[in-house]
Amino acid sequence: MVLDLVVIATAVTLGPLHNSAFILLLSSRHGVRQGLAFLLSWLANMIAVIACVVLLTGGQPPARHSVPSTAAIDVKLAIGLVLVLYSAHRHFRPPRPHGPPRWTARIDNASPATAAGLAWLLQPWALVGAGAATAVDANLSTPADWLALAGYCLLATLSLIVMEMYVVWAPEAANARLNALRDWLTQHQEQLIVTFALLLGLWLTARSIAELVA
Repeated sequence: MVLDLVVIATAVTLGPLHNSAFILLLSSRHGVRQGLAFLLSWLANMIAVIACVVLLTGGQPPARHSVPSTAAIDVKLAIGLVLVLYSAHRHFRPPRPHGPPRWTARIDNASPATAAGLAWLLQPWALVGAGAATAVDANLSTPADWLALAGYCLLATLSLIVMEMYVVWAPEAANARLNALRDWLTQHQEQLIVTFALLLGLWLTARSIAELVA
């Protein structure tokens, strides 16, 4: 469980879409405040999903090869296959010209509530679902699994935390470097999405099949 959570959380935190949007928020007129609202909403979403899983399982993993255990593995397998197919679709479709989203023109006047809502919209829900299906195996009678779930939520938010703190401590240097990073992410967005979706999809598919046949 721990290894799967680390892989999923790493893929979440490195995602180009939400990181580009977050950098844009940080460079706006009330960047620190809007960034904090986005960050807290993002983290709250992660925690809420894990909390729902824990409530459903009672903090005890289902018996191996039971219906709930097999269903959780099937969910991960389905998500893995969808990610592989999605990466193939994105790779082979004709290139399209991409302009900036319409909401970017109104970013300076966005409220913290809008920034929080944007975090919800940009959350990679397929990956969050894979994390939730993995968390079904958590045994909360052991401190190690508590730490694993907490670490998963924090790792999935790590890029946002680092950028927010960087802007607070060194705003001028942070804005210059983060804007350069956003330009790079924009230029390589398609390749990054295809690569992350393919790698994580293959990982989830392989791990799920191994768990089903074990």
